[in-house]
Amino acid sequence: MREIKRRSAVPVYIAAGVYALYALIFPLYSSWHFLIAAVVTAAAWLIADWLIKPVVEYIPEPEEPEPEPVSHGAETDAILAEAKTARREMERLSASIGDETVRQRIARLIALSDQIAQDAIQDPNDIPQIKKFQGYFLPSTVQLLNAYDRMASLGTEGENITATKQRIAEMLDTEITAFEKQLDALYKNDYLDIDADVQVMHNLLRREGLLQDDELQQLLKKTKE
Repeated sequence: MREIKRRSAVPVYIAAGVYALYALIFPLYSSWHFLIAAVVTAAAWLIADWLIKPVVEYIPEPEEPEPEPVSHGAETDAILAEAKTARREMERLSASIGDETVRQRIARLIALSDQIAQDAIQDPNDIPQIKKFQGYFLPSTVQLLNAYDRMASLGTEGENITATKQRIAEMLDTEITAFEKQLDALYKNDYLDIDADVQVMHNLLRREGLLQDDELQQLLKKTKE
């Protein structure tokens, strides 16, 4: 919101009235008569302007248009859209749920879900695996959070309600582990590709006489570490 202060026009009218009243009461025959009239008028305007506070208006800032989304292909765009929809729903539920521990778990799930979706951009070969993951884990996670939110909104802590909420909270930990394993599995292919590239580079350097066998072994050891 942008704050705008609009000064009132009333002090101007008051100053004009004071000048007119002064002209009716006092003579205006010489320059110093007019000077005194001007000083009195200015003083009236300053006092009125000080007493009458400006009107404050709040104008909403114009919303910046969202940038045009960059297309990464139909399948990848669908994965990113699915992750965005799930994130918005999980953020809505997080705002509704008061338990800070559960909210932290939701935040972790959102972060992992976004990372998994972003991998579709980096490695399109992972798309089938990501789609399979999203098709099961995202809906089940949102379903669990909706159930927890309904239980929490009842405003009571009966034995069954408390036990159900606890079970859901524990299940969120299990899902975090599953999300982390899924993300790690997606990067396994990248690791294998990089490892193969490193091996090729080492062999090339050795063939060109730029790297000795003992140096190669040391580099391979460091790479695997």
